[in-house]
Amino acid sequence: MPSYKFECLNVSISPEGVARVEISRPEALNAFNTQTWTEIGQCFTRFKSDGDVRSVVLSASGRMFTAGLDLKEAMTGPLSKSQDPDADVARKGYYHRLFILGFQEAISAVELCDKPVVVVVQGGCLGIGVDLVSACDVRIATEDAYFMVKEVDIGMAADIGTLQRLPKIVGNDSWVREVCYTARKVPAKEAHFVGLVSSVYSTTAEAMKAALDTAGTIAAKSPVAVVSTKHLLNYSRDHSVREGLEYTALWNTLAHNSHDMATAIVSSLRKQPAHFPKL
Repeated sequence: MPSYKFECLNVSISPEGVARVEISRPEALNAFNTQTWTEIGQCFTRFKSDGDVRSVVLSASGRMFTAGLDLKEAMTGPLSKSQDPDADVARKGYYHRLFILGFQEAISAVELCDKPVVVVVQGGCLGIGVDLVSACDVRIATEDAYFMVKEVDIGMAADIGTLQRLPKIVGNDSWVREVCYTARKVPAKEAHFVGLVSSVYSTTAEAMKAALDTAGTIAAKSPVAVVSTKHLLNYSRDHSVREGLEYTALWNTLAHNSHDMATAIVSSLRKQPAHFPKL
């Protein structure tokens, strides 16, 4: 079994296959330093090939989901190297690009993990937080949650996934441009209205229960069917309808050979719960 011991994440996996990942830097309002996003990439990359994991609930400790990028580290860590006035522009630019790509890959690991990810957002979700939740499958919020695409306020464009994923999530180009240009606060009620989150609950406890119930329902399904569905949804989102249909036909040529189909059909006819082996 892969190791899930991390410095900034608390990870557990239930016997039913529901993994819980908690971002844990409450003393820094869960601001993302290099260690945090590196561990997220490592964790979700391991989930992808771990048959014991069938679905994931992602959350954060403390009073807010994340304050965004750890600006204190940004002034002294890897990002600060690109500000060296004595460095050659082309050379420092080359390595800065690699840094950004590594950051992008870490957050994209959540999307590329074939196990569905349900995220619970409480309090503020700023900057990189929006990048992260945009890479998740199902987003649940508390009434006190709010979202801010904060990057313009620190003199940059969002570059870890928000500008690419958010327009496809909400389907309202005008709204996306407004919140990305202004960095204004988007309360949970508005986020629900535009489709950024699927539900809103009064408390974090209620939101977590809803997320765990959803993840538990997913975990009880055929893992072949679930990972296939997520993979095909992601592929179809980024391709034409025709390309999506053709790719799905090819994918299911293999997936239809699973014993899970017969198990599910027989269980349905007998009105009994089906039990599927791990992936």
